[in-house]
Amino acid sequence: MLELGGGEHNAQSSGAVIDGTDAGFMTDVVEASQTTPVIVQFTAPWCGPCRTLGPQLEAAVTKTNGKVKMVRIDIDQHQQIAGQLQVQSIPAVFGFAGGQPVDAFMGAQPPSEIDKFVTQLAQGAAPTDAEAQINDALDLADTTLADNGAAEAAQIYAQVLGAAPENLRAITGLARCYVATGDLERATETLGYAPVDKADDPAIVQVKSMIALTEQAGSAGDHAAFEAALTANPNDHQARHDLALALVAAGKPEEGIDHLLDLFRRDQEWNEDAARQQLFKIFDALGPEDPLTLKGRRKLSSILFA
Repeated sequence: MLELGGGEHNAQSSGAVIDGTDAGFMTDVVEASQTTPVIVQFTAPWCGPCRTLGPQLEAAVTKTNGKVKMVRIDIDQHQQIAGQLQVQSIPAVFGFAGGQPVDAFMGAQPPSEIDKFVTQLAQGAAPTDAEAQINDALDLADTTLADNGAAEAAQIYAQVLGAAPENLRAITGLARCYVATGDLERATETLGYAPVDKADDPAIVQVKSMIALTEQAGSAGDHAAFEAALTANPNDHQARHDLALALVAAGKPEEGIDHLLDLFRRDQEWNEDAARQQLFKIFDALGPEDPLTLKGRRKLSSILFA
């Protein structure tokens, strides 16, 4: 689980090549590859072969005119995904399509093999009619859920699962619907439909964090009493911690995050680093690309390195 650093990245001039992060992997690679194949190159500044391979890959990707995208990941800075993919040495290159790794190679390669790798990935870029329909349905479900239409979104996700029982996006989407309606038992049960090898997928981890946080926040109590306690004693750390959970439960995560940051600023070691650990739970539940996560991580970093 990544602790610090957001999912921000810098787009390169070509638009087809970006610098990726562990936190942004779900968006930049897994979700993006549902519509356009994505090449992931694990690299590092000290790796000589990487410096040769990188420009060759970029040139081959650019020649596809948007049929393939590329994400570079510095393993010195971002080690989580490399570990999950069991990268033992670099350069290491993976091709993703449909949210899954479909091809890979390790070490330097001649230009002809690089072109062949990219071309084969590009040729598989166009989704079938059935895949396109599923992607359109999932897009609609995601939008509906974001607009507080959990019941309607759940029906769409369930229909997708009827056609594609192992579709991870549909599984996690349906689970999020159950979390939104407070049915945590069914949310947990739904996650059990995911393939075993996807247990550590960032989308699964996010929903599990949502479930755990909802359970914890549900027993937080009335925030009015905690506010009164803080008015009487601003250094009542337990009251501030509990108030943060109560605010999250009341649908006010930003206020809860602010209180936890304040608590961490006052006493970083209180209750075995409880404030920071609670912040991580909230960030995991919100997702790495959520604006509150990005803002909260930046504030947390500023406290740590002040």
